[in-house]
Amino acid sequence: MGRDLTALFDPTSVAVVGASDDPAKYGHSVAAQALRAPGRRPVHLVNRRGGAVLGRPAATSLTAIGEPVDLVVISVPGRGFEAAVDDALACGARAIVGITAGFAETGPEGLARQQAIAARVRDAGAVLVGPNCLGIADNTTELYLASDAFTHGGIALLSQSGNLALEIELRAAPLGLGFSRFVSLGNQADVTLVDLVEDCGRHEGTSAIAVYAEDFGDGRAFAQAAAAAGKPVVLLTAGRGAASARSAQSHTGALTTSADVVAAACRDAGVELVATPLEMTVVLAALNAGARSTGRRCAVFTDGGGHGVIAADAAEAAGLEVPELSAPTKGRLASLLWEQSAVGNPVDLAGMGEQDPRSYAATVAGLLKADEVDAVLMTGYFGGYAASGGGLGGESATLAEGEKQAAREIVADWTTTPKPLVVQSMYPRSPSCRTLTDAGIPVFSATEDAARALTAMTGARAAGPLGVAPLPPIAPPLEDAGYHGVRALLSAAGVPFPPAREITDETELLAAADAFAGPYVLKALHVLHKSDAGGVALRLADRDALLAAYREMDARLGASAYSVEAMADLGDGVELIVGVNRDPRFGPVAMVGLGGVLTETLHDVAFSLAPVPAERAERLLRGLRTAALLDGVRGRPAVDVTAAAAVVERITAVAAAHPEIAELEVNPLLVRPDGVLALDARAVLA
Repeated sequence: MGRDLTALFDPTSVAVVGASDDPAKYGHSVAAQALRAPGRRPVHLVNRRGGAVLGRPAATSLTAIGEPVDLVVISVPGRGFEAAVDDALACGARAIVGITAGFAETGPEGLARQQAIAARVRDAGAVLVGPNCLGIADNTTELYLASDAFTHGGIALLSQSGNLALEIELRAAPLGLGFSRFVSLGNQADVTLVDLVEDCGRHEGTSAIAVYAEDFGDGRAFAQAAAAAGKPVVLLTAGRGAASARSAQSHTGALTTSADVVAAACRDAGVELVATPLEMTVVLAALNAGARSTGRRCAVFTDGGGHGVIAADAAEAAGLEVPELSAPTKGRLASLLWEQSAVGNPVDLAGMGEQDPRSYAATVAGLLKADEVDAVLMTGYFGGYAASGGGLGGESATLAEGEKQAAREIVADWTTTPKPLVVQSMYPRSPSCRTLTDAGIPVFSATEDAARALTAMTGARAAGPLGVAPLPPIAPPLEDAGYHGVRALLSAAGVPFPPAREITDETELLAAADAFAGPYVLKALHVLHKSDAGGVALRLADRDALLAAYREMDARLGASAYSVEAMADLGDGVELIVGVNRDPRFGPVAMVGLGGVLTETLHDVAFSLAPVPAERAERLLRGLRTAALLDGVRGRPAVDVTAAAAVVERITAVAAAHPEIAELEVNPLLVRPDGVLALDARAVLA
């Protein structure tokens, strides 16, 4: 069930320690907000000098209040914070909101102070938000303990930035969005992002969760909480650059940037990942509409060819399909419109809206009813008649009233046929567009925003989260991280390899040649990127060729050991790479893609949190840019993708069960029409 945060969001009483009459102090802003709902619960103001604050008597201390306090907000100088926490706990506080800064963000000494405070709070059975936060608010319980007010609505906003939270609130309002809760995460010394996502998932007044996070803490737990929330989660995050990959020792590490990890976790958990506050509000407006479709066939509808063409391009660029409509659908639309209207897709009224604004409604209804249409994007001038002609008489007033009626009819048709429908308008704040917005149909001023909104409402994401596979039990540590030790570990898990022997001299080399038939492969061991170093010799036909290759390679590299292996038939195969890199926030993260010596050059890879179930592994493989190779091209046969996916599951399960392994990689994994062979493997210990 997660932690009980009732005292945090619906306390029986509140005290603001550090309340002030000085508008320059945060204690003034919080106290003023706290007093907005005086009838809901007792609100006590505490100032060590006493007197009056905001026209109300202020107690000199928490103990001077004379009764228990359920939630205490502390906004005092850093040197007094610990004492204030102790006083709050002594007065029976079950929740504390720490505004005061100067802790973990200042360095090791501040972190130690913070950890000691959090331990005292937990030992007392209380919860702490912050420190170094900007407060909380819950509109559903009339709890206002932040410096700014948030419009009422269904979004829980969890943010590590106060200014970004304010921008999101400002951008959300024109889209008809409001907020159920706001929490400034602060340093997450006790109450974490995971705790809050879990609690907001259970909160009946919250319909969606918006997160701005710079520090996930336990990233995998965040993904699991988001997947289990049962409502949309939208994430804006920072620091997704490539710097973390620079010191990686293998192909997997070199390709796994933090951006890949976050994107993989979001896809698995069903979280919508966004890049800006604007995009966050666009996606929230889309998800607030409620309508979803697993298909991506989009009908573009306009009353002007230019808007239709631009919108069609934007939709396709966003990953939507804009197919030509079928003959029956075109026939039904043609019967509704005049002769010059285009009905192929985009559908263009071609000026009919100027004669009869209600033709907008008739066309939207026809598109929503078409089985071949998964979503509708209406773009252009709609809204302009009511915006420009509503206060005029004559024809302008008639057009304005007709457009308003069309808006009401669109809402009625959409309510009975609730497919994803978004609108781009030159006049998004007109009365007609406000009718749509108020009903839950998103209206945007920018075409690209409308297209992005539809991507959040359609496709595989609309079917719900894939889920985060649980970590397997921890296995005994890997003692031999050498090439053959890693092969043995994976072989025991069911990963097939060709016959091989480790050798250190010519006698052992010839014995290996007698153990299995050629052709042979010779590999220098303990050499990073063996192919680049000339440490791999292929297609050695017999003992003599093998011996000659060994002598040449040993003279050049002087490796401590070599591996003699049976040469696999590469003829009809496709080489893949499967790797797992252990991320400090999200744990084991798997990578699959086109493998072999061109892995880093082609960079055709996909990521997922490990372990990766076979079904998901096959989906990742089918989603590669070069996935057509798996089904056979230019007369080559299709390869066994199902077998490859099963081996991906085994490899990633091994890595997930061994926390001592920082990186595990199989490259190449040869996939043939008749099965799979792992041709090389390596591990890097943490």
